[in-house]
Amino acid sequence: KDYELRQYETAKWVSTVIRGETQKEAMRQGFWKLFHYIQGKNEKEMKIDMTVPVTCLIKPGCADYKVSFFVPFKHQGSPPQPTDSDVFIEERKAAAIYVRSFGGFASPEKYAEEAEALARILRNRGQPFHEDFFYTAGYDSPFKLFNRHNEVWYFK
Repeated sequence: KDYELRQYETAKWVSTVIRGETQKEAMRQGFWKLFHYIQGKNEKEMKIDMTVPVTCLIKPGCADYKVSFFVPFKHQGSPPQPTDSDVFIEERKAAAIYVRSFGGFASPEKYAEEAEALARILRNRGQPFHEDFFYTAGYDSPFKLFNRHNEVWYFK
């Protein structure tokens, strides 16, 4: 199977936008800002469980990257507000999303390659989708060496 179509419900994510860096550096900086949030850098000084996936919004030709962690289900109702002004809670509306999965260690180049493959398949099958942006989704700790799971997402 080249891809799947998933239906995601409305959900809250904690996010930060990193500007003017490479995608790899933006992911690193964004990850640490969000990690500090879940470690207690929030108004309630509350530790929050790490969730997956970690997503990154990619807009080709744009040097802004929005890195996000899914807010755990038990905090969806009222996540603690971030104390870092660069970190914010966002609500993503319910959406149908085309997903392409792949293994290994994902580089920005590999994500771009997989996104292009997914876009090509969707165009060939006449499936309309938002072509101006995609998300990368990573599911594994950097310390996991085998059976890694990564995805690229295009919104229908």
